[in-house]
Amino acid sequence: MSTFTQTTTRTTTDVQKTFQGFKADMGMIAMRTGKWTQEKVDFYFHDVLKLAEQFYLKRVDIILHNTLTGDPIRVATYTVNNDGSAMEGGRAGGNDWPNQTNTHLSLLLHYTTEWGKLTPAQQSDFRSKLNANWSPSTINSNYPNLTREAAQLYATNGYELQKQNLK
Repeated sequence: MSTFTQTTTRTTTDVQKTFQGFKADMGMIAMRTGKWTQEKVDFYFHDVLKLAEQFYLKRVDIILHNTLTGDPIRVATYTVNNDGSAMEGGRAGGNDWPNQTNTHLSLLLHYTTEWGKLTPAQQSDFRSKLNANWSPSTINSNYPNLTREAAQLYATNGYELQKQNLK
């Protein structure tokens, strides 16, 4: 009896293909809410993809906030799984967000432990390649006042991005 073990290494191309679903979602949310231009979507997507390509991104959340209270109204959260089994994923969708007054969009990035292993100088060097000046957040990313529902799974060769919608 022989055993066979397959080790799969996730490539930058796998990450890029998988994150195309995220970019499509982000573009649709921006358009439906009227809060970001396509240029702004591209600006932020650049940073998200750079972090993901280096495996520094654990999760990213797109948040529609009430501007008056700061409370999240809608959230799309995307959790990275480097060790998944799905070879391909679904199509973008589930982005019927409202265009409401007194709201704004933001992104919340959750870093991996690999990011935390970098020295401050290495983190600073990497940040210099990003478009935005990302800063710590006080948002409760458990979103206790919102209801979660499973959504799309974006995947390429076992690299997965699991989406959940919260409202």
